Amino acid sequence: MASLDDIFKAYDIRAIVPDQLDAALARKVGSAFAVFAGAPRVLVGQDMRPSGPELVEAFTEGVTAAGVDVVLLGLVSTDELFYATGALEAPGAMFTASHNPARYNGIKLCLARAKPVGIESGLAEIRDAVERGQFRVMPGPERGTVSHRDVLAEYAAKARSFVDASVLKPLRVIADTANGMGGLVVPAVFAGLPFELEMLYPELDGNFPNHPADPLQAENLRDLQATVLARGADVGLAFDGDADRCFLVDDKGEPVSGSTTTAIVARAMLDKYPGSTVLHNLICSKVVPQVVRENGGTPVVTRVGHSFIKGVMAETGAVFGGEHSGHYYFRDNYNADSGSIAALVVLEVISRAGVPLSELRKPFEPYAQSGEINTEASRPAAVIDAIGKSFAASNPQASQSRLDGLTVDFGSWWFNLRPSNTEPLVRLNVEAGDRAACDARTRELQALIKEHS
Repeated sequence: MASLDDIFKAYDIRAIVPDQLDAALARKVGSAFAVFAGAPRVLVGQDMRPSGPELVEAFTEGVTAAGVDVVLLGLVSTDELFYATGALEAPGAMFTASHNPARYNGIKLCLARAKPVGIESGLAEIRDAVERGQFRVMPGPERGTVSHRDVLAEYAAKARSFVDASVLKPLRVIADTANGMGGLVVPAVFAGLPFELEMLYPELDGNFPNHPADPLQAENLRDLQATVLARGADVGLAFDGDADRCFLVDDKGEPVSGSTTTAIVARAMLDKYPGSTVLHNLICSKVVPQVVRENGGTPVVTRVGHSFIKGVMAETGAVFGGEHSGHYYFRDNYNADSGSIAALVVLEVISRAGVPLSELRKPFEPYAQSGEINTEASRPAAVIDAIGKSFAASNPQASQSRLDGLTVDFGSWWFNLRPSNTEPLVRLNVEAGDRAACDARTRELQALIKEHS
């Protein structure tokens, strides 16, 4: 088995099965989580990965051995699991590796009401308990029970509650769920709404036979873009493997960045809840805090990652939070993220505006962005430190932040370079005033990354 430090990431457990994560380890994590959570029951869900059933069974054994009941939710999206932890007031465990390839699986843990369990909020304690190998094992009569519950209809109703169905127009929507959990969840969410929904790759298949379930990568949007154009659709929706993230494609087949979607949803939420706080992670476009301020809200910048953002949501009472990576968080959904809710909010905005998304998006895109560029690096932290020192020496006038990786802001352009929490990669994001400047700065930084890798 690999080192637990390689498996327990910043905000979840993520690993290759069975080399790094197997049934024995899942059982230990279940036992440790049952003790840490301190609740009478734990909700457990899984995505469609082939390794899921065995890992869930072992995790359940660990939880029940510790004297805690398990409620199995079956096949769910991550945002459905988070919703359930709020609606049922119980901690939860979601077995998924999100956008990672089929050989991966993982566990996202949370307390009741989707309260995050990340490395700074309990995951390190769970890791240490697993490492010590000291688990609570109750005698037979005192072990927990196992029951089943289906929450899909309840979650779908919750998602629809975020929009006014009476103003929705019969928009044509294509949803590419990439053989992930969206194939089950999205039709349920859209049920009864006036949209014309067409599903692309809805069959649940954790081997991802058509394309990877990672909508952040441009090549994985090509089928959706082509289908939107071929069908004359109004909007395309691209979901990741566990369907908690959603990216949009407009009526001209052009992708919409997570930052643009964050800005659109932020304005809509501030229309409903004037004067509220809105969060955005540090790789979102500068347009996001600008839009928030222009619409009477208070923007707050955060680190990347759901466990960090949910914590700040709770601290600030923010009505909404968005990430450039396609995660969108809602106060009225227990501060949890939901790609489905964000998609519905944007569709309501389009319906109210009466203009296509290709027009609606323009005021929210005054800057040029590189998109996230991943580069393999055996020592990501060393690469980031070297580049930070280089810019501090050559450009002392630029501000530097280490809130999450390295952010260097020159005023007219900025970049963020941070390590992946799940893979040996550095992630680069660049934004500038125009495409030529953005491309030039991106090339410059890519050369520096290569030089120090």
